[in-house]
Amino acid sequence: MSERVFLKLGGSLITDKSRPYTPRPEVIRHLAEEVRAARAARPDLELVIGHGSGSFGHAAAAPYGTRQGVSTPQQWRGFAEVAAAAARLNRLVADIFLEVGVPVWSIQPSASARCRDGQLLSLETAPIREALARGLVPLIYGDVALDEIRGGTIASTEDLFVYLTDVLRPQRILLATRVAGVLDDRGEVIPAISPATFPSIRPLLRQARGVDVTGGMADKVARMVALVERYPEVTVWILSGEVEGRVQEALLGSDFGAGTRISASG
Repeated sequence: MSERVFLKLGGSLITDKSRPYTPRPEVIRHLAEEVRAARAARPDLELVIGHGSGSFGHAAAAPYGTRQGVSTPQQWRGFAEVAAAAARLNRLVADIFLEVGVPVWSIQPSASARCRDGQLLSLETAPIREALARGLVPLIYGDVALDEIRGGTIASTEDLFVYLTDVLRPQRILLATRVAGVLDDRGEVIPAISPATFPSIRPLLRQARGVDVTGGMADKVARMVALVERYPEVTVWILSGEVEGRVQEALLGSDFGAGTRISASG
């Protein structure tokens, strides 16, 4: 029986967020190899991959406040620079995955994404659905978007995944990061989070290192908690993408047990 999974490669995982415009190609390659191995072992796996912009998009966006809105000529120039930076990283990711043997098709979100006051309203999904039907792996990424209220903004990979969940209904969402899972204020992994437990857990969450204009770990977890509350059939895992074999293991097994599990029931 086929299973549909969304996999995000975090920006802090595939780039060095402490150094502007610095990719981690060796990490991208090992992730691509794990995806290739998982698809070979499970030909029925339907996979959508998204990635963060890391030190590319975040470094370009921070000076202009792109996430908050775009109105002046300088900010619109920044809007274009953020789009170009995000696309450069996406091209690098796509090239490595294709070299390794994963048939990714890069689909640019900003070509169709429309927001209202920072909330994603619409996104063209036909290319993504067609890619899945043809055995390709759609590759999307955090990108700029036009906004009815703010002029322009940034649609994060989590924004895209939340929107696509309504259309594609994945069984699982995997968020691969540079850390072992969601960390508390002592640096220890929180094994499970649910809508019921999140209010008490949120104050304990450690913040991500480096520049993150889309809110950091606390915001990402909040988005995923809201998602599983709306779609109780979906399970989210936040896990390390640096541990060898961890992403492959997560892709292959719904009983995967490492990292942090976010579900409606906890």
